[in-house]
Amino acid sequence: MRRALLSLSVALPLMAAGLPAGPALAQAPAPQSGETQQAVPQNSPTTQRQGQDNGAGPDKGAPELQAPVPETQSAGENQQRQAPNSTAPQQPTGTPAAPQPSVAPTPVAPIPAPPPLGDQGQPSAEERELEAALKGQRIQGRISIPNQTASNLVQPAGRDWRVFHNRTLNWTGGIAVGGMIALLALFFLLRGRIRVASGFSGRMMLRFNFLERTVHWMTASTFLVLMFSGLNLTFGRYLIRPLIGPEAFTALSHYGKLAHNFLAFPFTLGVVLMFLLWVKGNIPNKQDWVWIKQFGGMVGHGHPAAHRFNAGQKAIFWVTVGGGALVAASGYLLVFPFTVTDVTGQQWGHMVHGVLSMLMMATMLAHIYIGTLGIEGSFSAMGSGQVDYNWAREHHSLWVEDEVVKAHETVRPGSTSQRAVGAD
Repeated sequence: MRRALLSLSVALPLMAAGLPAGPALAQAPAPQSGETQQAVPQNSPTTQRQGQDNGAGPDKGAPELQAPVPETQSAGENQQRQAPNSTAPQQPTGTPAAPQPSVAPTPVAPIPAPPPLGDQGQPSAEERELEAALKGQRIQGRISIPNQTASNLVQPAGRDWRVFHNRTLNWTGGIAVGGMIALLALFFLLRGRIRVASGFSGRMMLRFNFLERTVHWMTASTFLVLMFSGLNLTFGRYLIRPLIGPEAFTALSHYGKLAHNFLAFPFTLGVVLMFLLWVKGNIPNKQDWVWIKQFGGMVGHGHPAAHRFNAGQKAIFWVTVGGGALVAASGYLLVFPFTVTDVTGQQWGHMVHGVLSMLMMATMLAHIYIGTLGIEGSFSAMGSGQVDYNWAREHHSLWVEDEVVKAHETVRPGSTSQRAVGAD
């Protein structure tokens, strides 16, 4: 009785779904005992999987769409539908057969791509490089940006500039500056300080006014900073760095470079003002040749006659004005690189700037020595602006005569009488 009820429970859902009950009954599993049915719940995954395998259909709540099941064919139908045997090559299903040429095609030589429009009619890069190397010229590449300086590959002039910077400038500066210091020290040991032969009179004469002294000291102070910062850039790594260490030397060089760049502007202004103030009195004349032949009184005990500026002071003036202008112009090329010239112009500007600066330093050292330690009473000319009357009469006698005449013309206008030098 229990088996009949179980078969009926399986057949009823199949009949409701419209399927034949015979195969289902034939495929029905063996009956289970009551204990087994109680142990496995009806809604468990195992029960649902067995129901699907037995063809009972999806349970309540299962999705309606199921994966399609491929149809099965009997063995007789498969034998009838089997393709006959053939010796022709089989082609994959769905792939069209490639046409078979009756005659093999003739191979065609590849057509080379035409050269770029920019290279037509031009030598290759290798030929240009070899030609430039043989001529000692600059080797450039090809670029597509407007900046032509970016195409420089090899610049032979850069080797010459490197030799100048690392060797020539050091020797030039060492000989010019170091040699001048050695000569001045030797001269001081042999000649000593030149004294005022007749002693100081106590009577003072105005030699330089306030404007002239201001321009002088502005130019001199900026030149000293430029000189020491420039010497540090050239000799600092050999002389100063071992003494103070790399960190302190880096800071010193950094701030020295900033001072060197910015103080170039007041130095240039001072050079221009000096030219405007003193160019009239520094025109060379025949009296300067007499002063040169007597070595300006530096050798012996006589003092040649001179106007307000003697030949030595005129030489200092023109070195300061001419050399200062060239040094300033070449320095501005370095401060503002590539604004006026290319890299070749920058290298020439650096070489001119370095050589002229060293020569100016040597000349200024001689000027500083004469104005301070070399000749007694000279510093007061730029210190207070006044000099002793006896000092002026020994070193600038013609200037003293001119000043005396001007003073008498001021006291007695229209007077043409000449008075002796020093007369009241």
